Amino acid sequence: MFHQSPQHVPSYYAHTCADRLVERDPLVGEQDTEVLIIGAGFSGLHTALRLALAGKRVTLLEASRVAWAASGRNGGQAILGWSCDMPPLEAALGYERARRLWDSMRWAARELRDLPGRHYFDCDYRPGHLWTSVMPRRVSLLTQWQHEASHKWGHDALQFIPRAELPNWVASDRYQAGLFDPEGGHLNPLKLALGLAAAIERAGGRIHEQSKALDYRQERGGYVVTTERGRIRADVLVLACNAYLDQLDPQLSSCVLPVGTYQVATAPLAEQQAIALLPRNVCVTDNQFVLDYFRRTPDHRLLFGGGCTYLGGMPKDIGAATRPFLERVFPQLKGVDLEYAWGGHIDLTLKRTPDIGRRGDLYWLQGYSGHGVLPTLAGARAVSDAILGQPDDLALYQGLVNERFPGGKYLAAPLEAVGKAWYRLRDSL
Repeated sequence: MFHQSPQHVPSYYAHTCADRLVERDPLVGEQDTEVLIIGAGFSGLHTALRLALAGKRVTLLEASRVAWAASGRNGGQAILGWSCDMPPLEAALGYERARRLWDSMRWAARELRDLPGRHYFDCDYRPGHLWTSVMPRRVSLLTQWQHEASHKWGHDALQFIPRAELPNWVASDRYQAGLFDPEGGHLNPLKLALGLAAAIERAGGRIHEQSKALDYRQERGGYVVTTERGRIRADVLVLACNAYLDQLDPQLSSCVLPVGTYQVATAPLAEQQAIALLPRNVCVTDNQFVLDYFRRTPDHRLLFGGGCTYLGGMPKDIGAATRPFLERVFPQLKGVDLEYAWGGHIDLTLKRTPDIGRRGDLYWLQGYSGHGVLPTLAGARAVSDAILGQPDDLALYQGLVNERFPGGKYLAAPLEAVGKAWYRLRDSL
């Protein structure tokens, strides 16, 4: 269980959104709604907006602030696909059903580009994602995915970038090759979340902050949720708590493991220096098991992340912990001032497959495993469509079996940490 403070962490994103961080009243007293969503991150916000626009009475409960957790702190990389990649999905669902999931991901990429203009907000969206290989022997992963994406999944826009051409994309000697996806992109995630929240309220939805759900129970053909200062009854309940589900639903929370991640933002660089680092202004990831990810911001900073911890806490000095990795990629930034450093928790599943489903009129979305900007939107469409009487897409997710982590409450994280140490060793060799 993690402490949820009443304010956003002092991240670069909170700095850029200081004038947009309006406070919303907590739930007080008795209320009634059609759909109650617990958790005002991407999953809850996208679901709420789609339902409110369809005419449903929707209420969101948030224990802290809108997008207080991973949705407001992440790397801002809107990358197609899931953390598990396609093979586990195809193995579980078969080709045709897995293809439908992949098509929903491409829909999410298009929808995310259109949402801000449709709802009158800006989230600093920029197109383009470059997936790179650090090791020569992993260049084949890029070309294999390019071929598979085109011939199997209908995604033929990927462009292979050989080493000789990489300086046109990223000013680093670390990489052997890259694969460019024009349908991916990057954005300010907190601006996106706050824009969605405002759109929900314009559509008639209600959002209560500082309203942690203490428990829920079935009652009178619906659900009753209790908070510290109020109670609310709903016909339909959606759990969108991710790493912060805790004891609200022990059965579901046992299927995800909270993992700490962290990143930094440099002080503003000279404009030409920033442009020289990433001339095409794409976001970049690599195909190491413990990957680096980075991108430029509109005010000419480098935002860089990649560290993680499976044992709950964060490094005492996130900047010091991250600097060696940043300078390994960009030695020309040695000694650069790191103006912001922050972390948070993501929710991993054992197989890295998303955990999205229903039990009667109880729905849940979780388990994005650190890869959620687009998958949360695809998952929210599946859940909201099911609530509106169209369950076909949700049935695809229900075909994925996410088991409990071995070791239980106290041993799951150490066991997972030992396993990941082996993969880190493989990366280093």
